[in-house]
Amino acid sequence: MTSTSSGSPVAVVTGAGSGIGAATAVRLADEGYSLVLVGRRQERLEAVAKEIEACGRRAAIQVLDVTDAAAVRAFGLQLERCDVLVNNAGGAIGTEEVETADPADWRVMYETNVLGSLQVTQALLPLLVSSGNGTVIVLSSTAAFTVYEGGGGYSAAKHGQHALAGTLRMELCGRPVRVIEVAPGMVHTEEFSLNRYRGDSARSAAVYAGVDQPLVADDIADVIAWAVTRPAHVNVDFLVVRPRAQAAQHKVHRADA
Repeated sequence: MTSTSSGSPVAVVTGAGSGIGAATAVRLADEGYSLVLVGRRQERLEAVAKEIEACGRRAAIQVLDVTDAAAVRAFGLQLERCDVLVNNAGGAIGTEEVETADPADWRVMYETNVLGSLQVTQALLPLLVSSGNGTVIVLSSTAAFTVYEGGGGYSAAKHGQHALAGTLRMELCGRPVRVIEVAPGMVHTEEFSLNRYRGDSARSAAVYAGVDQPLVADDIADVIAWAVTRPAHVNVDFLVVRPRAQAAQHKVHRADA
């Protein structure tokens, strides 16, 4: 991993190679942070790092699978500083109902969304505490508090993340670390729905059909940056972010075809 040594605070973003993770990394760089970009695809991380460095900020990359406990621990030991951790790595697989769902898909979603967030947080928590003003962001979803047909595995994982964030906030009370959960609704990114529908681009596109301005990655990055940059004594516990066209999980306004 390239060093981010400088006088500026350091933000670590997981799943930083694309989508919300990449947008958040760029946005936090704009706020004066040096970035450590964590993800599984080196070429994607390098592209985001170049974008950040082109704006005069520092960015290091770390190729890492957040479900690999030993690798995560090693990463935490080699890092010198961490002021902000954004637990963004995650995602959804499949839309099968509970009756026919593959337990392997549920396991992958749980390990990535929940155990990945747990392991990275555990590895970096000493640095976050020693910073004197640490912030942990947990990127969950509106699925963290609302279930829906075909979303059982993803919702279960996001409910797990929600429990993690709330419990950690209570356990850290009195120590200099904030825990902020951001729960997006409908966000149109290049990969999320495509991965969920196993590469079926037509089904992926149909999710957003007729929706006037679904959220995009930059919208969520802006919300995260706002929460992170509040004064140190201000903790934004839980922030739900939806497009205007989405009033609830099943209430979405779509223009007539």
